[in-house]
Amino acid sequence: MRLLAGVDTPDSGVIRTDKSISWPVGQSGGFQGSLSARDNVKFVCRIYGFVGEEMTRRVRYVEEFAEIGAWFDEPIRTYSSGMRSRIAFGLSMAFEFDYYLIDEVMAAGDNSFRKKCEEVFREKLGKSKIFLTTHNMKEVERLCDIVLLVDNGELKLYDDVAKGIEAYRTK
Repeated sequence: MRLLAGVDTPDSGVIRTDKSISWPVGQSGGFQGSLSARDNVKFVCRIYGFVGEEMTRRVRYVEEFAEIGAWFDEPIRTYSSGMRSRIAFGLSMAFEFDYYLIDEVMAAGDNSFRKKCEEVFREKLGKSKIFLTTHNMKEVERLCDIVLLVDNGELKLYDDVAKGIEAYRTK
C-alpha cells in the first residue's frame, strides 16, 4: 500500500500507471495539528489545484460528512481519534481517484459512521476501483471482485473471491 501511494519507493523495480491513486483512505497522520479541519482540507485542495468554488465544494463536503459541528474550525490537535477519522475519511472521499487505497478503514467509528463509509464506498465503486487491505472477510465479500493474498512474501491471485477467502482462512 505504501508503495502504491508513493509514500515509500521500491528497493528495486518500478511502479508505473497512468491512473490516479489516492493516498491511504482515512489516514489522518498528515494533518497539521495547529490548523483546523477546514484549513487542513483547504491545504489539500490547493495541493491538488482546486481553488475558488471547487475548493468550497470540497470543504463543504468534508464538513457535512464528518458531522462534528463547530469543532470543524478548531485545531485538529484538540480532536478525539474518532473526530480525526471522520475528517480523514471525508477528505479522502472528497476527491475523485481511479483507485482508492483502503487499509482497515471500515473498522473506525461507530455503526452509523461505518454504514455511511460503506455507502460512499459503494458509490465510488461505480466509477473507481479500490485496493483493500483487511482481515475482515465480510468486507472482502461485499467490496472485492478479486483477492490478492500475500503468503510468506509471495503474492497469490484469486479471480474467485470465495476461493481467495478460503485460502486466507486456511493459511
